[in-house]
Amino acid sequence: MQTLRLNNNTIWGRLPAFLCCAAMMFTALSVAPRAHAQGASAADAAGARRAAAQWLDRIQQASQQQNYEGTFVYQRGEFVQSSRIMHYASKTDGEFEKLESLDGKPRTMLRHNDDLFTFVPERKLLVVEKRQNKDAFPALLSTSGDQVLTVYEPKMLGTDRVAGLDSQVVELDPKDNFRFAYKLWADAKTGLLLRSQMLDPSNGQVLQQLAFTQVRIGGPVDKTPIVNGMRNIAGWTVVRPPLQTVDMEAAGWSFGQAVPGFARIREVRRPMAARDASDPPIAVDQAVFSDGLSTLSVFVEPVKNNSRKEGSGSSGATHVLVKRNGDYFITLLGEVPQSTLQQFASAIEYKAPR
Repeated sequence: MQTLRLNNNTIWGRLPAFLCCAAMMFTALSVAPRAHAQGASAADAAGARRAAAQWLDRIQQASQQQNYEGTFVYQRGEFVQSSRIMHYASKTDGEFEKLESLDGKPRTMLRHNDDLFTFVPERKLLVVEKRQNKDAFPALLSTSGDQVLTVYEPKMLGTDRVAGLDSQVVELDPKDNFRFAYKLWADAKTGLLLRSQMLDPSNGQVLQQLAFTQVRIGGPVDKTPIVNGMRNIAGWTVVRPPLQTVDMEAAGWSFGQAVPGFARIREVRRPMAARDASDPPIAVDQAVFSDGLSTLSVFVEPVKNNSRKEGSGSSGATHVLVKRNGDYFITLLGEVPQSTLQQFASAIEYKAPR
């Protein structure tokens, strides 16, 4: 595989009776404060858990229900990329969003609810599809805060300021070695996520970070440019990639329960270009699993006409593992430790349906 990284009865018998009684009383008095402290500690932990769960839910609600616009930066190692976001939400119209890259080649994404338009100016190309990834910054969760805390231990770290706004800081430490730690800054007033860090729990190193450098929350946001941009597409080459929902278990694939906390959230089939341009596209099935914060994907594709090789690799917090299973390549990709992908892969089995 390539690398793509003592007996005290005698003593007590000699003591006068009153000393025994005194000793017992002392023991009882010393235990009582300890028991009280343990009770207080348990109460503190439960309170932190409730508070953290509430903040997690507020973060998700704010990302969907608040109007906001600003600039945020994504950092992974030496890689830095800035983007501008505009988000409008109403009970009648739903969500409108514009996301544009400010570094590198220009890219603009316009969204109305789950309808996603991606513009690639240098090719005059427009990709129209249904949104699949619903936890992109400043959204966060694919499940409830309570469910997330079955595999993460919360710490309420007080307040801080991000992009000029007061925020509540929450740290989520993994209860096992299958995932990384997270540190979140949520706007104190609205709950909108202002900064998110993924941390190595062994040393606290920041593996990657997303953070607003400037943001305005609330107030009017003009959705007109978004609406017009999705309508005025004359002169653009429009591509609608075929995407279908699939049942991978019905096709013979079993994923087991190798890694606790991860639940399957979607399964889709996508076309992938074959090695030879003259050959038809290769159908690739993708199963996405999430614990509410960490996400990993399992891709299944045939070996025939495929140039993929077995191996593993990483880029910041993102790890990849490619293994062969009979006539198929299995690729696992996610922002989890490499050992998590290995554990997940060990539970994947295939049995051809009859």
